[in-house]
Amino acid sequence: MKSENTFKTEQEAFWAGEFGTEYIQRNQGDLLLASNLNFFSGALRAARGVKSCLEFGANIGMNLKALNLLHPGLDVHAIEINSEAARQLGEVITPANVYNTSILDFQPKRTWDLVLIKGVLIHINPEVLCQVYDKLEASTGRYLMVAEYYNPAPVAIPYRGHTDRLFKRDFAGEIMERHPLLQLIDYGFAYHRDPNFPQDDITWFLMEKR
Repeated sequence: MKSENTFKTEQEAFWAGEFGTEYIQRNQGDLLLASNLNFFSGALRAARGVKSCLEFGANIGMNLKALNLLHPGLDVHAIEINSEAARQLGEVITPANVYNTSILDFQPKRTWDLVLIKGVLIHINPEVLCQVYDKLEASTGRYLMVAEYYNPAPVAIPYRGHTDRLFKRDFAGEIMERHPLLQLIDYGFAYHRDPNFPQDDITWFLMEKR
């Protein structure tokens, strides 16, 4: 893994470094796993024949733990920029399927039935979003799920005392405009006040490549 001063953007170095490592402790546990099981069982209800998955920005694999329970035998791969998170991720999925690299440096050599990105696009420098959109599309064999904070127009908001670290916009809409073969087949919203299975006010979009 390269040093923090060799990344293309400040946001990459931010998540590869100490802040990204601290994030691990705030985002794990049985309650999150239960919420993720509920989330994916609903958000993927329109998906059929999913045998393989690639997650962009998987952290320690809480999303993938849920997907493995919902789809036993799933061929799971993941990209994670933070080295400690990637190490722990290798205890959840096959270590050889963990790509400890920046999304911007990742070069897909195959496609997956399902490509997932959840709570990651919001933290990427807007100037390189199109590069990420292209990598998502190139990796998608059939389904792409984008689950992020939504806003009809691009906006930056403070994030845990930091500026230029969280951005909201219509990520899915921009992806579909750039890649017309990806068509919307389902979408929904998960609310942080849900009494049983809270998520972080995420709007999700399931697209199919046609």
